[in-house]
Amino acid sequence: MHVAQINFLSPPKELAAADVFAHWPSLADIPDAAASSGIKVSVIQAAARRERVVRNEVDYHFLDIGQAKTLIDRGYQFASQLDQLKADVLHVHGLSFGEDAFAISHYLPRLPVLFQDHADRPPRWWRRPLWRRWYANAAGVAFTANELAQPFTSVGVLNARTKLFAIPESSCRFVLGDCATARAETGCYGNPCIAWVGHLNDGKDPLTVLDGIAVATAELPDLQLWCAFGNAPLLAQVQQRVAGDPRLAGRVHLLGKLPHARIERLMQAADLFVSGSHAESCGYALLEAVACGAFPVVTHIPSFRALTSEGAMGELWQPGDAAKLADALVRAAGNRPSREQVRRYFDDNLSFAAVGRKWAGAYTHVLGRSAP
Repeated sequence: MHVAQINFLSPPKELAAADVFAHWPSLADIPDAAASSGIKVSVIQAAARRERVVRNEVDYHFLDIGQAKTLIDRGYQFASQLDQLKADVLHVHGLSFGEDAFAISHYLPRLPVLFQDHADRPPRWWRRPLWRRWYANAAGVAFTANELAQPFTSVGVLNARTKLFAIPESSCRFVLGDCATARAETGCYGNPCIAWVGHLNDGKDPLTVLDGIAVATAELPDLQLWCAFGNAPLLAQVQQRVAGDPRLAGRVHLLGKLPHARIERLMQAADLFVSGSHAESCGYALLEAVACGAFPVVTHIPSFRALTSEGAMGELWQPGDAAKLADALVRAAGNRPSREQVRRYFDDNLSFAAVGRKWAGAYTHVLGRSAP
């Protein structure tokens, strides 16, 4: 089986092909996952110049689309490359590119097209008829959890015949590591030592998490929370909340933005990972935590339910409910699997190899073949 994955979003013009992988580390993640299952994978990447790179046995074709004046012209260029590759399945990254995929299908009508969601949103009402046309013959669409398709199915963009696949959006290259060494390097401590990684905004709901932490300290007096974050529109409110509550002052540590390697060490140092997210297309921080052996205490949302196997590996709590979070933290602190067991769950369910097996099943299905 030969699968072609396609990225319609062009990288910055000044980057050579080899440099794009450092700029977009995720460029190789899904191809690597799919290739790990024994599938031949090629990637077509829209770009400003034509180049070819072979990386981890995946063939990357950077396609210069600068001379294509119309959507049909671009579709022809992509279709010509696909025809040369003799691909069996086209895997399109992003539901925002239905029109581009539709243009390709004009030239290759028999090529099955499988779309993958990347935190995409359904169109406004006046664009929905176009989207329905573009996706009418989609062979399938992959979401981290099938429930995430609901915004698209409810407005008829995806019809009842569209096959849905529940596949994690990506995986993670973090490793288990040694907890004691990580704590010595990061200075993190606590019983439990809890990590938060996420923006300080309404969607991540840090204020509810702080309320839950405050309540949990009655049962967990040695609890310490270590917060790494990027964008922080709620930073002043978070600081005020921490400073104004003696249950939080001195035990909530606001680390700010950390390098990715430092995030790995933070996760390796942590006993628990906490999230208050109200919505996620996947949950990369959760993947990173489980890869490092930290037990997740996360909200009861579709993507987190899928990644934790409905809470089989994690404690789930209702978004916005601080009391439920406190209960979940106490349960997790008193009765959780070992770090090695958490990592084994990652290897079996969320690793690149595990995600690759899911993609192999999806590709086989859309080709109408029997699973090997």
